[in-house]
Amino acid sequence: MMRAIRTNLRQRVPVPMSIANAGGRMARRVFASDVARMAVGSLHAELCLYPKPGLVSPVDTGSHDDMDAQTFMRSLFSLRHYFKKICLAGWDDAPFARLKQLGIEAEAAMLKATRGINTHRGAIFSLGMVCATAGRARAQGTPMTPAVLRATMLIRWGGELAMHAAPSQENSNGLRVAARYAVSGAREEGALGLPSVFEIGVPALVAARARGAGMTHARIDTLFTLMAAINDSNVYHRAGPQGAQTVRTHAQRFIDLGGTANASWREEALSSHEEFVRQRLSPGGAADLLAASCLVHAIATLDHGRS
Repeated sequence: MMRAIRTNLRQRVPVPMSIANAGGRMARRVFASDVARMAVGSLHAELCLYPKPGLVSPVDTGSHDDMDAQTFMRSLFSLRHYFKKICLAGWDDAPFARLKQLGIEAEAAMLKATRGINTHRGAIFSLGMVCATAGRARAQGTPMTPAVLRATMLIRWGGELAMHAAPSQENSNGLRVAARYAVSGAREEGALGLPSVFEIGVPALVAARARGAGMTHARIDTLFTLMAAINDSNVYHRAGPQGAQTVRTHAQRFIDLGGTANASWREEALSSHEEFVRQRLSPGGAADLLAASCLVHAIATLDHGRS
């Protein structure tokens, strides 16, 4: 009887607020670290894909003579703390101005690591916003399905993202392309809640997995789906509308032939790769959006495992 009373008393002792807060802070840090690892892992998975038309991989440098896989690895290593910081900022309900400042700092770290070469500017924005949104969703206790993540992003930062997409005096390849060819870039994507990720990339990834494709094949199919659908500012910058049409035509042909379900998919992808290298085409925007799609998918899978 006394043992039962002592047990009951122990169960009724309130947990000191400091201990409860410490537990909450620990859970917050652990979650942000998990999200950051998934973000870096998504970028690494994109890097390792091959064949991947015009893009850098461990096999070759694609259409680039100023960067290779090691350049990308240095960039990835420089961004690992950024993804954790921006996830924590989202958890803490930070305004977009704070997220933007973290992105600017991350870009500076990237350029330092790569000796001035832009490897992940688009990914810093798109994956950074996904990380911040995951933090906000977890802090609110909401599910982290793709639909809820997108809604959370737009509800919390939609207005500020729209203002960020407005014309400015800043100068970048993406902004110059948007002004010259009237095509959308990363800022417009953000203002609309990353539609290329949530409406094209993630559904393509999920559909490929549902039909039995392994993750590598699913990522290849998703990359080609994005290449066929988006206006890639990287391609427009290098080759204008004609180059962009070449990318879309090759990508759509790959999809129409069955994607990686086609027994000759590798030969088809290699043929496109060789042609893109010849024309110096590099669909880096699609590659960034693939990584963001992989991150959204990974976060949703993590949340499903928790529930």
